[in-house]
Formats: sequence, C-alpha cells, structure tokens
Amino acid sequence: MSEDRLSFKEMCARFDVTPRTLRYYEYIELLCPEREGRSRLYGPREIARMTLILRGRKWGFALEEIRQWLLIYEHEGTEAQMRSWIEMADKQLVDLGEQRSQLDTAISELRDMRNRTVQELNKR
Repeated sequence: MSEDRLSFKEMCARFDVTPRTLRYYEYIELLCPEREGRSRLYGPREIARMTLILRGRKWGFALEEIRQWLLIYEHEGTEAQMRSWIEMADKQLVDLGEQRSQLDTAISELRDMRNRTVQELNKR
C-alpha cells in the first residue's frame, strides 16, 4: 500500500481500533474513504481526521460534537474551526473539572467508609 493511503486493515492497526469502530465512523460520516472496488483507502485527510476523532474521544467529546466541529472546517475554514475549538475546549474543561470534583468526593467518601469498617473490625 502506498505511504499516503492506508487500507482498511492498516487503518485499524495504525489507530488500534476495531473494524466495527472504523465502519461506524464511516457510517456516521466522520470518515469518507476512497473506494476502489470493494477496498477502502484512507488518504492523508482521513488519517488526520481519525487522529482528531481519537483525541476528541480521549478528551471526552461526543462523536456528534466532533462531527460538527469537523464540518466547520469544510464550511467555514480554519479560523472558524479554531474559534469553535476554543469554545468547545473551554466547556469541556469545566465539565472535566466538575467530574474530577465528583470523583474526588466519591474517593474520599469510599476511603472514609473503608477506614471506619477496618476500625470496626479491629474492635472485635
């Protein structure tokens, strides 16, 4: 396979995703590979999009948010996409901060309950 295009199998291996995931991303129009007969070929555009999709997922963005963000580039260009990205990142940072706070509270409560249970067992 040419260096600038990956086969379906190579794409799965490169990004460590299942064939089902890759087909789903195509189904929801996050990716649009070239077709040669029954073969799918992923060029630089699709490889870059896959990188962005996986980063977005890692940071907790929904696939629909990622899809909408990618569409901004196609319809409005880089600057609009960058401005949108800043807004999305700011919102996600707030959401992740709230999740962290909730996790810290849950961890603290679980640790306290565990320690009280240990103390209760030691009294017996």
